Amino acid sequence: MEQKFLDKMNKSLLDLKKEIISNLIINNKDFKEIVEGMDPKDLADVASDDIDRKMIEALGSQDLKRLKLIDSALTRIQQGKYGLCMKCGKKIPKDRLEAIPYALMCIDCKTADERRNR
Repeated sequence: MEQKFLDKMNKSLLDLKKEIISNLIINNKDFKEIVEGMDPKDLADVASDDIDRKMIEALGSQDLKRLKLIDSALTRIQQGKYGLCMKCGKKIPKDRLEAIPYALMCIDCKTADERRNR
């Protein structure tokens, strides 16, 4: 995968992460106090620190799942494995990655996985 696309996706993933953390700060008084009590940091760094128990409680299960998927995708970019299906190893189409930057599987494997889980 070319570096320009990887850089674009890395930025997109970091933006999603910041958005989740920003929404949490806005909507949760306890978490806002945690963040305000920390040294000034980039929001992406806040999410990378050991996540306080209150943050986990404040995050909805969907947001927590998305944060974990985003962190996983950022790690795969660093390891040179981003954009490869975790199931079959084929390249995930760029259109899919642009729509869901933290996608783990190609469309075929994801569809098969969803059918099995019904």
